[in-house]
Amino acid sequence: MESGLQIEIISTKLIKPSSPTPKHLQNYKLSFFDQLAEREHMPLVLFYPRDNSCIIEYDKFDEKLEQSLSRILTHVYPTSGRLSNDHLSINCLDQGVTFTKAKVNCQFDDFINQVKKNLNLAMFLIPKGIKDLSDTDFDITSLVVAQVTEFQCGGLALSVSASHPVMDGFSNFKFVYEWAKVCKFGIPADEINFLSFNFGDIFPARDLSSIFPPRVYPKKWDEKFVGKRFFIDEITMSGLRENLTSAIDSGELSFKPSRVEIITAILWRTLIRVSEVKHGYLRPSLVYFPVNLRGKISLPLKENAFGNFVIDSPILFVPGENNKMELHDFVTLIRSSVQKTIAACAKGSADHIVVAVANIYKEYFLSQEWGTDNDEVDKCIISSLCKFPIHEADFGWEKPNLMHFGLRDYHTCWMYDAECGSICVQVDLKESYMKLFECDNDIKTFTKF
Repeated sequence: MESGLQIEIISTKLIKPSSPTPKHLQNYKLSFFDQLAEREHMPLVLFYPRDNSCIIEYDKFDEKLEQSLSRILTHVYPTSGRLSNDHLSINCLDQGVTFTKAKVNCQFDDFINQVKKNLNLAMFLIPKGIKDLSDTDFDITSLVVAQVTEFQCGGLALSVSASHPVMDGFSNFKFVYEWAKVCKFGIPADEINFLSFNFGDIFPARDLSSIFPPRVYPKKWDEKFVGKRFFIDEITMSGLRENLTSAIDSGELSFKPSRVEIITAILWRTLIRVSEVKHGYLRPSLVYFPVNLRGKISLPLKENAFGNFVIDSPILFVPGENNKMELHDFVTLIRSSVQKTIAACAKGSADHIVVAVANIYKEYFLSQEWGTDNDEVDKCIISSLCKFPIHEADFGWEKPNLMHFGLRDYHTCWMYDAECGSICVQVDLKESYMKLFECDNDIKTFTKF
């Protein structure tokens, strides 16, 4: 299917807020945490099968999407602006969000069946041009890029890509979820109010050169990345918990771990074993585990704050120090590392939190021992999107039956809530790693693709 897949662009336009942004809001200040985010777009693709019983008529769906997007932009006004030249603020002059309509030359069900076998096909439906943007193009690209792609005989894919220095996962998913509600229920603009916009006042942008050493960006990979999805259902989850009961009873594990901690431990241990097979020896491993700090600090910051408020908690595996590779050992390491990161940021003034974050980044992500330019350390991102309501994003066409995240350019595992209480995991790895990953006993025993 991949070679014959053709996407026809029907139209591209800029959707602007339904009401002009007031003058006093036309300069939105970015925050210190916004400055830490990678300069890239982060796409999400939601797949919706055609259902003639849905409340929004099929031939009016595009129009409803545009109208509801225009209304929601009146509230989330920074997203329709553009980055300033100094990258410290957004000029909110209602420049608009890019909205593309497209068609693809295949049936929805056929495509979904193929995507389940080859997740890379989903990448064809992200907005064209958002991957590998140059610095210049990044600055002039709209902060949100949306594309709705229609399949033959019905069914849609909706892709929404957000500029990471403006929105983290929480902000991005909240935006899409609330947009869906506005579209489905026809909520008027003056009743839309789900985010607050005061990050830049509490954590003002700073001269990063006085805080961090020069940043070393990851090297370009010389191998193709592939994606796979698998599900961990509640029965499997119960079995995993039971496996840890003996460790709790014996005192080797002092707490009842969460689903996310257990799955993170399985994924990480598997990746460490894969690396050992590839290299012939056990190597140090660093997990970047993004932690949403909303609701976890003492400052008067609302839990629905727009922007970036995430810190990558470093979780380290050191051969020799961590000789034990039992599941409960990894669970303990994950819990203690994340709690240590949160504790470092939880109390004190904004300045104290900035210093704490800077120290974490300098000690791990920017250091010679653990940093980007050390090829002797394996690095990956394991991110939990559980409890984010993105799987509930119903635009009037019921809930999506498949989702896809990211650009597939780094070793990444994404966890999110799926149907019937199960958790879906999207794994993005270099092809040679994926072949070994799929054969690992934990993955074969505890999961089903």
